[in-house]
Amino acid sequence: MKTYVITGGTDGIGAALARTLFSRGDRAVMIGTNPDKGERLTAEAAPAPGDAAFIQADLGLVSDTRRVVDMIAGEYPAIDGVVLCARFMRSRRSVTAEGFESNFALFYLSRLLLSYGLLGPLEQAERPVIVNVAGPGHDTPVAWDDLQSSRHYDLVHAMFMTGRLNDLLGVTFAERHGAGPVRYVLFHPGTTATSYAGEFDPQTAAYLRQQRMMAKPPTDVIPPLLRLLDDPPAPPLTAFNLFAELNVHSKLFSPQDAERLSGITDKLLADVTG
Repeated sequence: MKTYVITGGTDGIGAALARTLFSRGDRAVMIGTNPDKGERLTAEAAPAPGDAAFIQADLGLVSDTRRVVDMIAGEYPAIDGVVLCARFMRSRRSVTAEGFESNFALFYLSRLLLSYGLLGPLEQAERPVIVNVAGPGHDTPVAWDDLQSSRHYDLVHAMFMTGRLNDLLGVTFAERHGAGPVRYVLFHPGTTATSYAGEFDPQTAAYLRQQRMMAKPPTDVIPPLLRLLDDPPAPPLTAFNLFAELNVHSKLFSPQDAERLSGITDKLLADVTG
């Protein structure tokens, strides 16, 4: 039985992946905010050949993400894969109790903390992989003087720019740990009918309902995800749009930019206790 950790594991792509994994005999460790959804999925896994566990957490908080990392690392000495799906969109800018813009905190900081925090258990697996579901390769410029969209907040722009930060996270991770066994994959699922979890103004909510009706179901994303989990790519860093591989050697994946972001992030995280 292989063990996979899935953030956003009770909705959309994360839930579809968890079902597939425990149905085929693997263990899915699902992280989410809603205990009722977690209980339903773990109950669904009870008669399956595999296993499921649920961890309730607010990954928008650095302190809670660190707690989850410590819990998982203590419970599972070997982890075969980490799949980062969690996101929560807001039409209006929101700041967490720790002072971070919410997209920056959930969509970037939590993914960084889980990537590095679970490195030890990942290195104990035979062919470990991190799959960061973040929409790689978008050419939105990184606003170095406003990474948290404090001057002018726009939901779409904030999501695209935070996706760019995940691209650079992958670059830095691969540079630091590429000689080890863990592969880092940036993954774009395309337009998918996920839960679209968030808080929206009426216009945005109506647009997302329309998008959801036209989008493909989350189950359509599972085959390319399973391919990456079952047979991780050889290079330390790769990026895919479903089955199509993307170029990670363009200026969008600049090692200099990645190191710059890492330095900024380290200073921000150093100020968070817990």
